[in-house]
Amino acid sequence: MSCEGKTSWPELVGVEGEVAEETIERENPTVNVVVVKENAKGDTQFRCNRVRVRVNKNGIVTMTPQIG
Repeated sequence: MSCEGKTSWPELVGVEGEVAEETIERENPTVNVVVVKENAKGDTQFRCNRVRVRVNKNGIVTMTPQIG
């Protein structure tokens, strides 16, 4: 499946979740960004309009945010 715009943000690992959310929405306005705990479970359905930003207990991004 091919999604529009930027699809991955490895440069955001280590930054605050809120900063990552704002950056992703600015760089790809077609996606809905959801900040979640790094171990949170969710549906596994792939979606071009969703990016999950996984953060630790301190609110820091721990995994590369990507469309899916």
